[in-house]
Amino acid sequence: MFRINAENLSKAYSDKPAVSDVSFEAVSGQITGLLGANGAGKSTLIKMLAGVITPDQGDATLNGCSITANRHLAQNQIGYLPEAASGFDNLTVHEFLVFSANAHGLYGSAMHEAIENCLGMLQLGDARGELLSSLSKGWRQRAWLAQCFVHDPPIMFLDEPTDGLDPLQKIAIRSLIKSTGQSKIIIMSTHILEEAETLCDRLMIMHQGRLVETGATSDFTDKNGRLEASVTSLTR
Repeated sequence: MFRINAENLSKAYSDKPAVSDVSFEAVSGQITGLLGANGAGKSTLIKMLAGVITPDQGDATLNGCSITANRHLAQNQIGYLPEAASGFDNLTVHEFLVFSANAHGLYGSAMHEAIENCLGMLQLGDARGELLSSLSKGWRQRAWLAQCFVHDPPIMFLDEPTDGLDPLQKIAIRSLIKSTGQSKIIIMSTHILEEAETLCDRLMIMHQGRLVETGATSDFTDKNGRLEASVTSLTR
């Protein structure tokens, strides 16, 4: 079983708290939705968990690897989709996936097999030779999702994974996330409550940098399976 243990994670920017004293646990086989208003601290929390920024206080272990003491070992355990993913514009989709695979120790035939699987899974085969800079927002988002999957990590941090996708692409990506979450830990932020209702097994709700409530999704839904009332009351 894969496991995340986060204890007292905190981060401030220019002395303004962005995340304050967040602790939680997560295990494989669960998709956890991270909900909250803009500026609640969701992206900052994900960046700390992914080792992109260093906590001012606290720590988290990803399958026993500390994100502060053993950052590179911890990062080998994860796939990370940043919010509004961009960059690597001078690489083609295929080159981007080669770069991502190499960064996680995949080379040779194993790398090529993993890349072909990802191109098929994200329906990117026709775009393999296209520069990232030439892609529409939806296609670029799929390329960045592919780099999350290429090394088959046990843990995935997805910051607004369906942002920029058209309705059919959203359906396909949600289905992929749902099936992947059966064997991995997935923590995903989303501002689409209907997405959290259908995808997430558990929820973490943030408000002004603090984790104000966590639990099974069913604990937060009304009799019609909707989250709006409880999430609104917790994030006012």
